[in-house]
Amino acid sequence: MGVGTDQIQGVSRRGVPMVVSAPSGGGKTTLCHKLMATVPGVEFSVSHTTRKPRGQERDGVDYHFVDDAAFDALVANGELLEWAVVHGQRYGTHRREADDRLGRGVDVLFDIDIQGGRQIAEKIPDTVLVFVLPPDMATLSARLTNRKSDAAEVIERRLAAAKSEIAQSGFYGYFIVNDDLETAYNELCSVLISERLRRLDRRALLDHVMTRRAR
Repeated sequence: MGVGTDQIQGVSRRGVPMVVSAPSGGGKTTLCHKLMATVPGVEFSVSHTTRKPRGQERDGVDYHFVDDAAFDALVANGELLEWAVVHGQRYGTHRREADDRLGRGVDVLFDIDIQGGRQIAEKIPDTVLVFVLPPDMATLSARLTNRKSDAAEVIERRLAAAKSEIAQSGFYGYFIVNDDLETAYNELCSVLISERLRRLDRRALLDHVMTRRAR
């Protein structure tokens, strides 16, 4: 098997900061986990949160669990790329979590909503924005109903929120319709590979080609 352009020794690149957003039920988390499980060099950004750990969640792995005072300090010091209040608890993405990995050529996935995506794109100009769409609203409604985890009024609120998010998503660079999971996953992989190639050290690549000895 040949070596991909992205894996040539001595040809470095900056990691890809990739935001993946979708309305509730769009399937973004499933796609992100599948991408991480199958493509080397991709990691989740671990968020900070003021909520308590649940079940088997581990500090520093699932989230960085902090108290309100610590979160206040992160906000005041401008250390967060984005943050939001969700169900009464605060969640945020630390700039260091992203910068350290991106500088080492690690691709960083941000599984966040559209407001967080906008904030990150404003602070990291080369952020890749991917929005995952349902094939239609009827399918999205069916997916939310089939979860059997929400009351009818909650589903209605989620559908209303989905319409609002979709209407605001025009600033995203890529759109993937998640009708078939495997197709949507392949498209997400294609976006990542394309963006990896764009970030290669071009001078080092050209030097490699010009000086490499034939086998």
